[in-house]
Amino acid sequence: MTGPSLSELDGRARRFLTVQREISRVFSPLSFACSWIVLRLVLGYRIENLAAARIAYRDAWLRTESPLLVCANHLTMIDSFLITWSLGSPSWFMRHFAAVPWNVPERANFAVTFWQRSLIYILKCIPVQRGGRRSEVAGVLARITDLLLRGETALIFPEAGRSRTGRVEMESAATGVGRVIRSVPDCRVLCVYLRGRRQRGFSRIPARNDRFDVAVAEIEPKTDHTGLRASRDLARQVTSKLADMEREVLGDRE
Repeated sequence: MTGPSLSELDGRARRFLTVQREISRVFSPLSFACSWIVLRLVLGYRIENLAAARIAYRDAWLRTESPLLVCANHLTMIDSFLITWSLGSPSWFMRHFAAVPWNVPERANFAVTFWQRSLIYILKCIPVQRGGRRSEVAGVLARITDLLLRGETALIFPEAGRSRTGRVEMESAATGVGRVIRSVPDCRVLCVYLRGRRQRGFSRIPARNDRFDVAVAEIEPKTDHTGLRASRDLARQVTSKLADMEREVLGDRE
């Protein structure tokens, strides 16, 4: 992949992210309230082990200042909202706004109209076109890297798309997540596996009134490789951990 170094971002792009963050922070009480109303009251979702997941995230966030990247499995179009809900309460996130993960949604799904672009802007999102120009994808990864280096958190789906089999797809591990980890010194990864109990495969949204199991585990991926091989190795370490977590979650249901 060509493009700018992930550890370098020009001043204009950095200022743009700073402004976006502050606008997101101003709107956060409203966005948190609306998200909770939709997910909990309108759609009827419930996360079974919510308290344990939030404690694990809080401990990982507060324990050290080393950068923290959240990586998760991907089955529905609203996974990022569900994962953010599972990691912290609105009141805690407003006190620790840097802990609210930045998201990288698919442009074709969430950033087509002006109102969609405005909405995801205030929700700490940086849209990307899957399979788009390498320079554009590299630019998005550079923004995520810069945010991590500045103490923010980001959420990336290592499979770079919703799983078509309904399981973590090791062979779909994208090198992008590996590039980010490789560009951020001492980067920690918080693996999050979340799945609705009525979820069989991929879908647009989970079934109404579904209950979700969530598992959280922190890892620090390392590699002796360099270049593209290093990125692939790091990405596979993350997806391998998610696959292990999936087996544990699904095994508990049987």
